[in-house]
Amino acid sequence: MKEVSQSESSKGIERLFRRQILKSEAYTPIVPPGVLSEEIGVSVEGIIKLDGNENPYGCSPRVQLALADHSFYHIYPDPEQRDLREALAQYVNIDSKYIVAGSGSDELIDLVLRLFIEPGDRVINCTPTFGMYPFSTEVCGGKVVNVPRGKGFAIDVAKIKAAVDTCTKIIFIASPNNPTGNVTPQKDILELLETGSVVVVDEAYCEFSGKTVVELVPHHDNLVVLRTFSKWAGLAGLRVGYGIFPTHVARYITKIKIPYNVNIAAQIAAIESLNDLAHLKSIVQSIVKERDRLFAKLQKFQFLHPLPSEANFILCSISKGKARDIHSYLQQKGIFLRHFDTPALQDCLRISVGKPEQNDILLKTLEEIDRDRPLKTSY
Repeated sequence: MKEVSQSESSKGIERLFRRQILKSEAYTPIVPPGVLSEEIGVSVEGIIKLDGNENPYGCSPRVQLALADHSFYHIYPDPEQRDLREALAQYVNIDSKYIVAGSGSDELIDLVLRLFIEPGDRVINCTPTFGMYPFSTEVCGGKVVNVPRGKGFAIDVAKIKAAVDTCTKIIFIASPNNPTGNVTPQKDILELLETGSVVVVDEAYCEFSGKTVVELVPHHDNLVVLRTFSKWAGLAGLRVGYGIFPTHVARYITKIKIPYNVNIAAQIAAIESLNDLAHLKSIVQSIVKERDRLFAKLQKFQFLHPLPSEANFILCSISKGKARDIHSYLQQKGIFLRHFDTPALQDCLRISVGKPEQNDILLKTLEEIDRDRPLKTSY
């Protein structure tokens, strides 16, 4: 039998694909340290990874002990996440009936869209912001309506309200916003709730800002708040997040989610993190202190313009030269930042706050760039 070539096979089978998938753009993820190490010829230990907004201190020691001590990995996890939801209820001070956990907040973004969006429904995306909102909207068949943020990257409430029509189902608001680091005031959230659309407030970085709108959820049937353990608790690799939903929404999210969506290791890790809050909060405070120190240092570079941040990262625009060139130069030194070059974020670099010694190496390398700048046209 003649073997079908890859190109022939793909042309034949693609006619059965959803047209929306063929048109959608892939999300650009960050690259793991092992791959970065191979690409630049630097050992994994020598990589300074400041591109993923991860917690450089890692998870609670209690997590590692609990995972090593667990004996029932051959048993499916609790599909209703009872112990985890009860622990979360204590943490956010809200009844567990409002809470559903997910495989990272990314899964919950997808579940919310799958619950509400039919082909052609509109989703408002306040650019620049987290790329998963438009990505997941397009995968679910929705139409993305981009509403640019205003001065200081604050959301433009008037423009958002003007963009809402009868087909608008969801408004996504990241607070603090990724990648700009600013928080959306509660009064703006309350005003958007009056539109009747579902307002999804993504609080992935709220532990670093100390600001939340969780307490509003029981009083508004169109407010959803999403959280994650990836940033503050150092569990990015285990993928565990949660949402606080109106109870009737929570029931349907539970209905449509994969039964065992949060694996047993992730559930154990999240619970143990919540049992070690004093330790993790001290780590958060250390990151916030280091963020402020790093911001002050970055302000001294004439070619960099850092934005104030309430998250665990700092966005910098490059006023002289190209961010791409600086990004490439830093990579060759084993320092990895996130590079942006979109209409709203031209020549920008986002720096995740690392440990002081990591940030010092970054600052020293930036000093080298600044010193040699008149001698170089490319880095």
